[in-house]
This record gives sequence, structure tokens and C-alpha cells, in this order.
Amino acid sequence: IELINKYASKDDARPKLNKLDGVEWSKKKASIKNKVKNIAKKLLETSAKRKLLNGFSFYPDDEMQILFESKFPYQETHDQITAAREIKEDMENPYPMDRLLCGDVGYGKTEVAFRAIFKAIESGKQSVFLCPTTILSKQHYDNAIRRFEGFNINIALLNRFTTEKEKNKIFEELKSGKIDLIIGTHRLLNKNIEYKDLGLLVIDEEQRFGVTHKEKIKEYKENIDILTLSATPIPRTLQMSLSRVRGLSLIETPPLFRYPVQTYVLRENDQVIKDAIYKELSRKGQVFFLYNNVSKIEDEVSRIKKLVPEARVTYIHGQMNKENIEKTMESFVDKKYDVLVCTTIIETGIDIENANTLIVLNADHFGLSQLYQIRGRIGRGKNIAYAYFMYEKNKELNDVAVKRLDAIKEFTELGSGYALAVRDLQIRGAGDILGAEQSGFIDSIGYDMYIKILNEEVDSLKGVIKNEEKKEKQKPFINVATHISDKYADSEELKIEIHKKINEIDNYNSFLKIKEELSDRFGSLDENIILYMLEELFEAKALEKGVFKVEETPRFITVYFDTKKSKEIDGKELIVNLFKINPLFEIKYVNNILRISLPIRSLEKHFLYDLTKMLDVIE
Repeated sequence: IELINKYASKDDARPKLNKLDGVEWSKKKASIKNKVKNIAKKLLETSAKRKLLNGFSFYPDDEMQILFESKFPYQETHDQITAAREIKEDMENPYPMDRLLCGDVGYGKTEVAFRAIFKAIESGKQSVFLCPTTILSKQHYDNAIRRFEGFNINIALLNRFTTEKEKNKIFEELKSGKIDLIIGTHRLLNKNIEYKDLGLLVIDEEQRFGVTHKEKIKEYKENIDILTLSATPIPRTLQMSLSRVRGLSLIETPPLFRYPVQTYVLRENDQVIKDAIYKELSRKGQVFFLYNNVSKIEDEVSRIKKLVPEARVTYIHGQMNKENIEKTMESFVDKKYDVLVCTTIIETGIDIENANTLIVLNADHFGLSQLYQIRGRIGRGKNIAYAYFMYEKNKELNDVAVKRLDAIKEFTELGSGYALAVRDLQIRGAGDILGAEQSGFIDSIGYDMYIKILNEEVDSLKGVIKNEEKKEKQKPFINVATHISDKYADSEELKIEIHKKINEIDNYNSFLKIKEELSDRFGSLDENIILYMLEELFEAKALEKGVFKVEETPRFITVYFDTKKSKEIDGKELIVNLFKINPLFEIKYVNNILRISLPIRSLEKHFLYDLTKMLDVIE
């Protein structure tokens, strides 16, 4: 069962099937293995190099840091506290930090980043907060001004709205050290900028920057601390790979008083639009109305004004001049308008607590991850939020669009970004974090297999050998019943999950852990399941200890060790140790091959315990 993986890839990817007895599959896997080896090597080398670099050890938390953190106006979640602690510990190390902070939209990554920035400034260093869009940079700037108020910290903003005069002043003040924190877009990567003493770079959604900007970011990574924020959910399998080569912190719990967004998928309907806007106006809230067609956006504004005459309606799109975008957004934030008709310009990071209704026209034109990000713009306050994803009245949706809209409707729970990852974002997650070219490998062998290979290569380069290849080709050494009865688990899905769990056993700790988990979930284990688990434990140990054959007769079970291992084993010492386990063990050397036999008794469970203990005493 452990050789069967679910094929997960992008919606439109179709794997090429190979014959079971052909060599094509092996060739494909071998080819990807070689490429993945290079990726794993690069990841580990980068990680190792950073640990050899001389970084700056930021000062431990002082009274000002504690005071700053206590001024946070909300109740932190457990995950926020843990993430902040991990980041600050990294900053206190003598080598540069490279940590990734992942959390769903609106889960409080910015506050964690602000705590790291405060620590840097308290230690006499300057900080940079790099954002992918102008609107987001302004939002972070406004939040920072509020959050750092009263702490005598000089904050500046650099984006496309910054005038030439302001820009020159900012450049001078960064060089002289007058500015403690600079927030801005890719303009911060300008080669003319000089810092007096830069210590921390925070990057929001790095994958949204272009190739040239990413190269520039890499240069910064040589000797300063880097914190990258991402709302791309990371599947647990990828977390395993990353956590061994890069710092990884996760915020998986929603803030207190946060409710799931009520999501509806339906054909375009004027009455629903009208009711939704009136409902929001009745509670003095605001509405995002997403219409992604710049040429007709003003017509859409007129239509809404006719539908809801009382509503104050405005619009923005990316082709407007910078002053208008800025002015309109500020007016919306200041509640001068009730409805903002907009394009996907609002997709990333805008945080307006009073806007809690979202209407999206032609929702079938968007990707799943994009819909998820857009929906993340609402439901960020204490009010229940409503999202209406609409498609044209007379349109018949294709299968992909139906699946996508079904998924966005299904995943309304808080933190369901992780569940969405299984459908669509896991490929984007791997691509974003390991490099976009990897999505091609994923399409050819599926996500699970790709990550399994990556984990193996990381282990292999770190000197951890798990005999995966041997295990794949190995038939079971001992035949035991592997049937799971309906009394124990009544669904096929659960049975497959139990089989997979049992086949993950590779040492005594995992045996105990899985035994405890199964007992907790399904009740006390019967004799057959314990036997099945012990057989898996024996198999895993046997491969490590040089066993190449196990022979069963009606009276005996005999374990054969390969010649290399047989030569290494001290027979006299082994006899003493085996006698302590079970005095019925018999040892023979035949043609330089060690054979250890044990009489089979009626209680099979005992002989498997004994055989597993026997392997433990063999070095």
C-alpha cells in the first residue's frame, strides 16, 4: 500500500501512463531523481553557507520589546506567539536568518513581522519591508505608523507615488541612518540606495516579484537577516523538506472572533446583488464589487447606482493614474463610499475591516488560488462576511470551472487554505518556494511522489539512509494477516488510511506512536493488527541490519544475514545477548552466513517481539 500515491497536480495536467512491466516509469523516476538531487543539494548548500557567514546577533528582548508587544490591541494566538519566539531566537544567532513565515490571509503575519522589526531597530539596525504592490505598501505603512506610535521610530514609504524630491530625501536619510524602517515596493531594490546599517529584510509574498527582483533579493540574502511572509499554504509533506533546510514558522490558528466567510456560487442575478448591497448598508458596512473589465467598468458603476440609488459607488483599476488610485482607496477606507467597483488590483493584502461583502462577476474566469486570495479581503473584522461568486446567466460552465467553483464553496472554513492546497495550491506552493521549474516535475509524477523523492534526497545528502529502494523491491519477510475487519473500521477509506499508517512504521518510536494513535481513534487493537504492525517494524529493522531472507517452516523461523553483516557480528557476545531475550534462540554459521532460528510457538505475537528485539542487539 505504501507504493500507492494519489496523483495530485494542476487541474489541467494529465499524466502519461506507463506499463507496469515496462522500464519507462523507472527511467522517468531516475531522471527526476537526478534533477531533484541538484535541487536538494542547492537547498542544503545555501543553508550550510548561511551558517558559516558572520551575521549580527540581535540583542535579547529588553523592557522596550516587552512594552511594544504588550501594546498589540488584540489577543495574540498561540501560533503567533510561537512564530515570534522562533524568529527572535533566529535573530539572536550569530549567523544570518532565513526564515519563512506561512499563514492564511488575515492570520496576523504582519504583527509577527513588526515584532521582529522592533527587535532589529532596538538593536541599532535599520529594517526594510518589501511589498509586491503599491496599495499593499501604503497599507503596511499606515499600519506601521499606528503600531509603532510612541516609540520614536522614524518610518518612511517608497513606492510609485513618492515624488522625486521625497525620494532623494529618503535616500539621504537611509544613508545617514535617520530612517529606521523603510516600507515600499521593488523600488527599494534600486542600486542607488545605500543604508547606514541594514539588519533585517522582510519580504511579503516573494513569489509575486519578477525574476530580476528576485536576483536582487538574493544579493541581500548574503549577510542580513531575511524574513519572508507567505499566504501560500504549505502541505505538511513540503514542510518536512523545508524545515530541514530553512527556518519555517506556521500560523495555522485563526484570530479570536474570526468567522468563516459565507460563500455562495450562483448565476448572475440583479436581485441578489441588490439584496446583498442593501444588507451590507443596513449594518453600515462596505462592499467590494469585482468586475475585471477596465473598458466597461464605468458602465458597471452606473448599473449599480441604478440598482441601489442610496449607495455611494466609486471604482479603481490598475490603468488609472497613481493619484486617483491613492485618493479613491483613501476615500473608501475613510467610509466616504459604500461600494468599490474594482479589478483584481485588490487581490493582495488590502485590509479594510469594514468591508464584509464581496461580489465577483465572471468568477469562472479566475483560478482557484486567485479566488481564495480575493475572498481573503473580507471577513477580517468581527462581522460575518458574505462572498457571492457569480457567472453569466446563460453560460454552461466547463468541468474545470465547475470543480474550481465547487472547491471555493466547499472550503469556507477558517484556515482552509491548507485544504485548498490539496486541490490547487500545493503545486503553486512547491513552485513558489522551491522554484517555478519544479511544477513540470510535479506534473509528470504527481505531487506526493515528487515530495517523497525530495525528502529522500535531502535525507541522503544529510547521511540518513532509509533503504527506500530496497523496501520497494522487497517482498515481505514474514507472512502475517493484514486484513482489517469491518468491526474495526467500517469504511474503505479508513482502512486504506490505517494500512498507510502501519506501513509508515520504520522504528520503535513510530511503532508506539502509531499504536497509540490507532488505539485512540479506533479503540483497542486486536491481535492481528498488532502482529501486522510488528511485522512492519521487523521489516524496517531487518533491512538496516543486513537481513536478506527469512525462512518459515512448521517448527522454526530462521533469519539469514548477508556475508558482510555475518562477518561483523561477534557470535559469542550475540549468544549471551540473545539468551537474555529468549533461551530458545539457535545460532549457526553456514558458508560464512549467519542464521538465527527460533521455534514458532502458538502465540505468534511473542515470536515477532522476540525477533525484533533480536535485531536490536545486533550492531
